Amino acid sequence: MTDTDIAPSPFGTLLAEAAELQGDAVRLRRDLHVRPEIGLRLPRTQDSILAALQGLPLHVRTGEQVSSVVAVLEGARPGPTMLLRGDMDALPMPEDTGLPFASEVDGAMHACGHDTHVAMLAGAARLLCDRRQELAGRVLFMFQPGEEGYHGARFMLEEGLLDDVGDVSGAFAIHISTMAAAGVVSLRGGTQMASSDTMRIRVTGRGGHASAPHHALDPIPIACEIVQALQTMVTRRIDVFDPAVVTVAQITAGTTSNVIPEHADILGTIRAVSERTRTKVHDAIRRVAEGIAAAHDASATVEVELGYPVTINDHGYAGQVLETATQLIGEKRVRAMPSPVMGAEDFSYVLQRVPGAMAFLGGCPPELDPRTAAPNHSNRVVFDESAMPTGIALYAAMALRHLGG
Repeated sequence: MTDTDIAPSPFGTLLAEAAELQGDAVRLRRDLHVRPEIGLRLPRTQDSILAALQGLPLHVRTGEQVSSVVAVLEGARPGPTMLLRGDMDALPMPEDTGLPFASEVDGAMHACGHDTHVAMLAGAARLLCDRRQELAGRVLFMFQPGEEGYHGARFMLEEGLLDDVGDVSGAFAIHISTMAAAGVVSLRGGTQMASSDTMRIRVTGRGGHASAPHHALDPIPIACEIVQALQTMVTRRIDVFDPAVVTVAQITAGTTSNVIPEHADILGTIRAVSERTRTKVHDAIRRVAEGIAAAHDASATVEVELGYPVTINDHGYAGQVLETATQLIGEKRVRAMPSPVMGAEDFSYVLQRVPGAMAFLGGCPPELDPRTAAPNHSNRVVFDESAMPTGIALYAAMALRHLGG
């Protein structure tokens, strides 16, 4: 079944109109994919978005601290504001897909599908401009840099994203994924994605000669003991129904084979699906690291760098997304997620301020199995562009539902 072979819905020809925009959306997506940019300053990406929006009846402004684009569509009648978000940035990694439009920038790749998000949101802007007479209120299009660890949404909020646009009473975002077939929409009410924090632990012992460890205080076995104890802490102290994941990704110590170093450094991430467990894990990591180090007459310092908060979909709004998607594409391609995923998202900052939801859009190519396909953030991930009309139409449908008057 294709995106256009769907029974009539309350949104009429919206999906068919989105399909007509697929060519433009694919061209924009591939243009961004060839020249990915990383972080908060994305001048080429910003220029491409501005060009895609040119000629539309939008009030457009760009960010001061970051290369964001904010566009506002005023409806035909007064009403609230609906926010639609698409993130813009790529990841600092090589691309090995072999695609004809693969990245031409060394060490940068759109491995998380943000290029598709931008193209779908730009397509939705065109659809909604054509339907301006149906809107009571306004649509705020949020093109956001710096999602991949740079807190871009927070910067945009600090720059006044929600100012001067009336009552922003709804927010919606889409994230593509190869974990589902192309065009499948999934989400859940409540926690959708985890928080993500960085932990840094330094174990300090006493350096010395490798031949005489009893004259030194070796921090390396102490660090190893801490790593093991952290995993035990998670399984024994954290409620399995309110879970956390603590991953040690790097242990660094020493300079050569015959020297016991003074320090051993541990680097990792902490993920949780509630703020209560998030805080509990932070406290437990400090207790475990400091206690084990003290037991060996060493010391440990623990730093926790706060990352993105838990992404929490408003229950009522998530229900509206599920209902809207079902009306748009049919119930066979809409799924209520049974549990959160442990990835993190800075759309969480927006959802702390505005009731709304994020939905996942399947983008697995038909020749691949979603269970084994290269996932987001893989150097080999490939997204099926046939999913993009569904994303374009769903963005537009959510705005029409929220502002239809």
